[in-house]
Amino acid sequence: MSGRDWSIQDIARLAGTTSRTLRHYDEIGLLPPTRIAANGYRHYDAEALVRLQRILLLRELGLGLAAIAELLGADQSGDASAASALETHLGLLRAEQTRLARQIASVQNTIASLRKGGALMPESMFDGFDHTRYKDEVETRWGTEAYADGDRWWRELSEDDRAAWKQRVVDLGAAWIALAEDGADPASAEAQDVARRHVAWLTGVPGTPAHDPGADRRAYVTGLAEMYVADPRFGANYATAADRENGTTTGAIFVRDALRIYAEANLSDAVAGR
Repeated sequence: MSGRDWSIQDIARLAGTTSRTLRHYDEIGLLPPTRIAANGYRHYDAEALVRLQRILLLRELGLGLAAIAELLGADQSGDASAASALETHLGLLRAEQTRLARQIASVQNTIASLRKGGALMPESMFDGFDHTRYKDEVETRWGTEAYADGDRWWRELSEDDRAAWKQRVVDLGAAWIALAEDGADPASAEAQDVARRHVAWLTGVPGTPAHDPGADRRAYVTGLAEMYVADPRFGANYATAADRENGTTTGAIFVRDALRIYAEANLSDAVAGR
């Protein structure tokens, strides 16, 4: 690769990130600078740029920094290996591009039909909006009956009920993030009230253990809370501004701790009434 390198300010500008983020990546050993100039500024060569591109791609795909570090740490075999890894990333990006293109086309068609007063075509309106892509995962975690119950419940909801349910999710996320950013105690009355609302929301979804009064709700809620930290797809819903800037998970950790406290104090650990 080229012997040229770039300053941290240049890389931050070109990559659409910040010097603070790059310094954080250095501090956790994810992206050390190629060299440090006499003035103390970090500089990065072409190999470092490839590594940064992979980091940013993996972040876009929802991986946390610890998982990214593990993936990149297992791959130290040079340019050919990096190119192969990027080909895998490219395949994932193209699949996402295709899905987004389908969504864009379906929305454009709906807009055109509405403006022309034409008939809507339900068969094409929801192309690219496929909640069943989680079918295998739900069935693996909670069984085929759980997926069937949840899927039937969702399909039977009216459009207003679906919108209300989605707004409830948004409101819960906003409440959690606000408390986390304010530095609230997970055991505080405010945090425990949001935890109560969160569990009530979970209880209303058929097919989950929270909906079954005879299930071990405590284990389910605490296990789900751990997943919020471990799985970036869930944790992203509770990311604070600092989390988005630094790749941390303080918001998800706050939610986990508050739900754990609530579950220990309020939920049964076995069959209801035991």
